[in-house]
Amino acid sequence: MTTFDIDWVRSQFPALAMKVNGYPAAFFDGPGGTQVPQRVIDAMGAYLAVSNANVHGAFATSRRTDEIIAAAHAAMADLLGCDPEEVVFGPNMTALTFALSRALGRDLKPGDEILVTRLDHDANVSPWAALEERGCAIRFVDIHPADCTLDMEELRQKVTPRTRLVAVGYASNAVGTINDIAEVVRLAHDAGAMAYIDAVHYAPHGPIDVRSLDCDFLVCSPYKFFGPHSGVLFGKRERLLRLRPYKVRPATDSLPGRWETGTQNHEGLAGVTAAVEYLAELGRRHTPEARGQRAALLAAYDALCRYERRLLAQLVPALLEIPGLTFYGITEPARFPQRVPTLAVRIAGRSPRELATHLGECGIFTWDGNYYALNLSERLGVEPDGGMLRIGLVHYNTAEEVDRLLAALRELAPRA
Repeated sequence: MTTFDIDWVRSQFPALAMKVNGYPAAFFDGPGGTQVPQRVIDAMGAYLAVSNANVHGAFATSRRTDEIIAAAHAAMADLLGCDPEEVVFGPNMTALTFALSRALGRDLKPGDEILVTRLDHDANVSPWAALEERGCAIRFVDIHPADCTLDMEELRQKVTPRTRLVAVGYASNAVGTINDIAEVVRLAHDAGAMAYIDAVHYAPHGPIDVRSLDCDFLVCSPYKFFGPHSGVLFGKRERLLRLRPYKVRPATDSLPGRWETGTQNHEGLAGVTAAVEYLAELGRRHTPEARGQRAALLAAYDALCRYERRLLAQLVPALLEIPGLTFYGITEPARFPQRVPTLAVRIAGRSPRELATHLGECGIFTWDGNYYALNLSERLGVEPDGGMLRIGLVHYNTAEEVDRLLAALRELAPRA
């Protein structure tokens, strides 16, 4: 692998040239949605300029729309390691999860159990909790507060013959923990249950292979991996065919259309394909011998993961030296493979909003609050007090930006 070409990466993202109050903008807000390469912007604009039509018409723009939709399914299949017919698009992960939970609810009965965790984004909790209306029992798996990791022993104990679905995040959107998804899926299947994986926060940072994971469903969001606002659901073919989605009567009953009822965001799907192509080009630049888009995507993730861990190794030890700072999550460098570069902190005497506001005035973009990881912020005892400051690195960030962030936080630390 060649040296990570951060200059080429940054040249692809026009937003990175932005300035705020005279400062270069440093985007550490990636967990809420990354910036997009120019090719994504161009693809969406080009669709609207020369291909804007609805599907299945007997004229040129409609045929081009059909081709663009098919290309988006193929691109996401390459990213996830599945067949294009197993890729379902929707407005966002939350809407897709609610759609699936409603369909699943048709087959559930009182006493059936669904397992969720206190580490997850609420979009992988509330859609399942809504099934309590059908008499289902929602059971929570706790965390280890010291390092914000999932209590796998408790999960093993709570998966029972009554469990029908286990819903777990691939990586925490608040504190970065990567869960042992292969083990989660194994435990679910051993009990005869399905596994639903929220990979929204993992997808910008690591490769996904739904075949090797053997999960039944997995969701992600292109706007978190350098694409437009949309949602993607992978479902095993047999699961998508067996469950009965709510849809309009004229809609097809074939895959994936039976789950995509209604007009899709066509320009967004053009942007999804362009985002996947960006990642593939990144992979080919670092591993020229990569053959095929799937191989190029795996090469991209290998390169960007190595680079992000270098930034993590620069940031975490320095944060731990800041007086009055509380760090939530894994801190040991030897355990960095168990986390993505998303960090949550508090500083004594400063609210998270005060920290984020000061950083924002310096051109450094971060999030404060609970980021919809409500059960986690409650479990950590920070929910009534503003939550946490979230710092999210992705592969277009730089060591210089990390230094700027650290300097700005040190200014806000309590004085001895």
